[in-house]
Amino acid sequence: MRTPAPVLRQPASTRMYDIVLALFCSLLLVSNIGATKLIAFGPDLSVLGFPVLPIVTDGGAFLFPLTYILGDLLAEVYGMRLARRAILLGFAIALLASLTFLVIDSAPAAATFDQTAAWHAVLGFVPRIVAASLCGFLAGQFLNAYVVVRLRDRARPGSLWWRLVSSTLVGELADTTIFCSIAFGGLIGPGTLLNYIVVGYVWKVGVEVVMLPVTLRVIPVVRRYEGYPVPGEPLSVEPAFDAT
Repeated sequence: MRTPAPVLRQPASTRMYDIVLALFCSLLLVSNIGATKLIAFGPDLSVLGFPVLPIVTDGGAFLFPLTYILGDLLAEVYGMRLARRAILLGFAIALLASLTFLVIDSAPAAATFDQTAAWHAVLGFVPRIVAASLCGFLAGQFLNAYVVVRLRDRARPGSLWWRLVSSTLVGELADTTIFCSIAFGGLIGPGTLLNYIVVGYVWKVGVEVVMLPVTLRVIPVVRRYEGYPVPGEPLSVEPAFDAT
């Protein structure tokens, strides 16, 4: 009697998905608010009329690159369907936040509240930031997930690093260009805007590359925890975990 071939383990549930999803959406919201402040590092310096310094970025640059690392994890481990769900949920939550801030900004202030101008200057700008973020976010994250999944389907052992970097190069280019153009187009000069786009793109890709050793270790751990096979490891016929 022939021994049955090992059956690919499928998880009874996605235990880590909710945690990754919550982090993904939280980082997006915090980044959208942080992006209302432009940040400049360095003195004024131009080369052939192009402003090289100061380096211009925004407050969202601190955490937003991490959404792409989590997006890589979602697409690589859970596939396009669940990655799409996370992207659309992040979109919906960011849109809700923008509409909420818009309503609050339009509501009459109490007589004892004397910070209306300050509140409007920061959070009153959030709707434009969120509009830019949503457009860039949808384009960038869907491209990022698409590239990860398509390369994964043609993957060879040891190619995870290439999938992650390639998807970030494509997704961040679309995201950064769209976001910067919509958020600050017409508010800053063309040279400063180009500086902003280039610095933002290089920074976000750089964060992905620096974090790559961590990402390469976390993704197999999550795959193993969820019961998905890890490339290079033998398949198991044991259940991934107790469904109860």
